[in-house]
Amino acid sequence: MKVIFLEDVRGKGKRGEVKEVPDGYAQNFLIKNGKAKRASRSAMSQLEGQQKAEERREAEELEEAKKVKAHLEDDKTVVELSAKAGTDGRLFGSIPSKQIASALDSQYGIKLDKRKIELADPIRVAGYTNVHVKLRPKVEARIRVHVKEK
Repeated sequence: MKVIFLEDVRGKGKRGEVKEVPDGYAQNFLIKNGKAKRASRSAMSQLEGQQKAEERREAEELEEAKKVKAHLEDDKTVVELSAKAGTDGRLFGSIPSKQIASALDSQYGIKLDKRKIELADPIRVAGYTNVHVKLRPKVEARIRVHVKEK
């Protein structure tokens, strides 16, 4: 029996796939538990419509990520932060990715999740630092962070 998987089933198929499975398995497990539905003509056309809508949404998100990347990598975009520092320029505390994300939001109006900012270690010295941001799987940007001494 041909079925359309409504969710991922380990070892059998992923969401949106159309596969041939044994009749008993399809009736007694997949369809009964709502993990799949029978692959009729109307179900197939509905699946194609959903896939096209998902592709359109992905393309829009990719374009939005590219616009954000262009704005982040602009020479005028420098995130300004201030922190207490010693005489040698080392900060008493550190600047974590959360603080960079909130400063980016307040200074430029760009809302960015702190987990997208790839900072191996928090910034511990005053001055300019380049920080990598992973916006999407294939879209990465670089922002400049300037830490001033208070």
